[in-house]
Amino acid sequence: MLDNLAGFFIQWGITSFALWVASLLFNGIRFSSTSTLIISALLLGFANAVLRPLLVILTLPLTLVTLGVFLLVINALMLLLVSSLVRGFTISGFWTAFFAGLFISLLSLALGSLVPNGEMTVYRMPQHSPQTISM
Repeated sequence: MLDNLAGFFIQWGITSFALWVASLLFNGIRFSSTSTLIISALLLGFANAVLRPLLVILTLPLTLVTLGVFLLVINALMLLLVSSLVRGFTISGFWTAFFAGLFISLLSLALGSLVPNGEMTVYRMPQHSPQTISM
């Protein structure tokens, strides 16, 4: 259980860092405080874990027609949802959320690939000694 909790905190830190870097690169993203940034990262992770899969399933035909590009719109909608729920987190508009969502996804993917987690543990089959059959 602690391995899952450690992975959760690592992912939360990666999302927080990606949001912070996005706020430095994109003029339309603002956080009023560090606690607002941390709460926004937590809520964004929750929205991506719960709401995003539901939206992906509901918009599957549109996603297939656009060859997956509509998933970027869903990322932008998740950011706009979080900014509307967290006081002190503002995004200036849809296109800022669109490109920031793309940037946050790519940066989180890159940083997440550098961090070892519980899924990367090497599992080995136990070694059995050969059994002799006696008759």
